[in-house]
Amino acid sequence: MQTNKTIVKEFIFVGFSLYPDVQTLLFVIFLCLYLLTLVGNLTIMGLTWVDRALHTPMYIFLSALSFSETCYTLSITPKMLTDLLAKNRSISVIGCGLQMCFFLGLGGTNCFILTLMGYDRFLAICNPLRYPLLMTNTACGKLVASAWAGGFFVSLTETTLIFRGFFCSPNLVKHFFCHMRAVIRLSCLGSYLTEFIVTLISVLGLLGTFLLITLTYIFVLSTVLRIPSAEGKQKAFSTCASHLTVVIIHFGFASIVYLKPESSVGDDTLIAIPYTVITPFLSPLIFSLRNKDMKNAFRKVLGKNKGACIITAGLKCY
Repeated sequence: MQTNKTIVKEFIFVGFSLYPDVQTLLFVIFLCLYLLTLVGNLTIMGLTWVDRALHTPMYIFLSALSFSETCYTLSITPKMLTDLLAKNRSISVIGCGLQMCFFLGLGGTNCFILTLMGYDRFLAICNPLRYPLLMTNTACGKLVASAWAGGFFVSLTETTLIFRGFFCSPNLVKHFFCHMRAVIRLSCLGSYLTEFIVTLISVLGLLGTFLLITLTYIFVLSTVLRIPSAEGKQKAFSTCASHLTVVIIHFGFASIVYLKPESSVGDDTLIAIPYTVITPFLSPLIFSLRNKDMKNAFRKVLGKNKGACIITAGLKCY
């Protein structure tokens, strides 16, 4: 009983130590996915910056999403990769609080930006005449700033509720990062009410943004179906296809985590992989492969680099 009342100053991640035989393989897989995710997001941000044809609201939001997702993966993946090879998987209580705050804040920011992207498509298709007046670059900047503010407001609220007291031993976090449910259960205070409140906040935020996106696409669908030509319908749908695919993947994986029944089995580690590793990897892939403007911008950049190399060095660039 005395041990159970010991106040801890650091946590130890159980993480993938439950699967010692595959830790090296997991390190290689996760490292490759992480590097590809960084390359994909940095490519989107770079192309949006250098190509003036992409200085439009849709690509401003896409670039903002890429930046947010880059920070999102930075908040947990480097530590996870280190712990896969290290024997000491500890993190201080303060470090855990910061990791949780950034992870929740950036996750919430992603949800809000995806909602803004849906709103952008709604205005472009349902109100094309007023769209240039309503969705200016200045307005886009303010909307992105509000998405960050909203995401971190929710995050700070949840993190403050979780870390308002002390934590008692055992200090084993049954996860590979400071997931709020895993940390709450180590609190010296009664954890049930806190867990219910923070889970409710997350679920409401998740469902609220998803319902707003669904509502915008109901209006978009009703407008597109009234377009007389098949070519016009296809063009309208094509501008929404990538965003809708990412929304389904993002909210689908997140709902598995937050809406799943309570379980005493330590399976949260495996369940968290899709929305912490796979979703950030798929997002830039989907937006770049299914986007003609992004492909054209990439070809133009390659063409300029090739031409510059031939002129300055007298060499061919392959």
